[in-house]
Amino acid sequence: MVEVLYTLNCMTSAKKKTLYEKGYMMGSKMKSADNRTRSSLRIIVVVGLCCFFYLLGAWQRSGFGKGDSIALKITGDSACTILPTLNFETHHNFGGDIIPSESKVKMFKPCDARYTDYTPCHDQNRAMTFPRENMIYRERHCPPEKEKLHCLIPAPKGYVTPFPWPKSRDYVPFANVPYKSLTIEKAVQNWVQLEGDVLKFPGGGTMFPQGADAYIDELASVIPIADGTVRTALDTGCGVQEDADRLFAVPPRVSGGFIPGVSKESFEEDNKLWKKCEAFSTYPRSYDLIHASGVFSLYQHKCDIEDILLEMDRILRPEGTVIIRDQVDVVTKVKKLASGMRWNTKMQDHEDGPFVTEKILVAAKRYWVGSGSNYTSS
Repeated sequence: MVEVLYTLNCMTSAKKKTLYEKGYMMGSKMKSADNRTRSSLRIIVVVGLCCFFYLLGAWQRSGFGKGDSIALKITGDSACTILPTLNFETHHNFGGDIIPSESKVKMFKPCDARYTDYTPCHDQNRAMTFPRENMIYRERHCPPEKEKLHCLIPAPKGYVTPFPWPKSRDYVPFANVPYKSLTIEKAVQNWVQLEGDVLKFPGGGTMFPQGADAYIDELASVIPIADGTVRTALDTGCGVQEDADRLFAVPPRVSGGFIPGVSKESFEEDNKLWKKCEAFSTYPRSYDLIHASGVFSLYQHKCDIEDILLEMDRILRPEGTVIIRDQVDVVTKVKKLASGMRWNTKMQDHEDGPFVTEKILVAAKRYWVGSGSNYTSS
């Protein structure tokens, strides 16, 4: 040992360096060989596992696996049966029984062609059965439930798409309102004129044969209208006008007992007669667009969905559009009924995303007209 140490100490620096390099190279070669061995071992392990799981999967899919036979036995012993008492429909209550999902869509038939101008609360034939005293027969007289029409009001034969604005303000195709009586009875009053196949509305009426614009210009020649001196005006004796809205609150004169024969109780009882689901005082096919936001939920305890939809269809022009916004269960029920009304419908999510419970139903009324017992549609 002493001799070896002595020999190393006696070596020159060059020899020590050569000996160190040889030892380092041998260590590097051994380390590299060890790394290659480990890499090869990893590859062999991965390939082996892949082959094992492949064979295992093939064995299980062959049907001879013990686990498969047990699973098949359990599945056969516990066959799934559907209980007849289970109800998967929504439990939100909306104006009556929920329509089962498997029920057929109700198809609404067209009304007879004689109802093409039908306005429920202003039916002329029904109005003539009421007293003439105090013009009672001229008031609104809506039909009771048993007399309501549950069919689609047809457009007259030959109905065409109305003129675009602003031409539609002054002209209407005669085929859409095929009546000449007013053009004859009111000829001198300048209400409406028949020009070829269109009805023209001059806009002046009885008092303004040259039109309202000409009359206003005549007034401006003697009254300072243009400079803003006259800001508000009261027009009396103007003829046709709209009735004021009926207020349901009990007036102070009634609640204070200042009106003989009218008490607070009788006033409230009279109000109940007005808080009913009744039709619009609107001629059929008057609107191009109906937007109903929350209407069905608002009137769920007062009106039937079917009645509301039929009234919408009555006042909507062929090829008109309806936009309905409401809760998803309500819109779903509306969509089912509307699909039987010759409407094309499409349900959409709320603008804020699919997780909002309010949904949007867009419907377009298809074009169809009635003529006797024959009806055409496209």
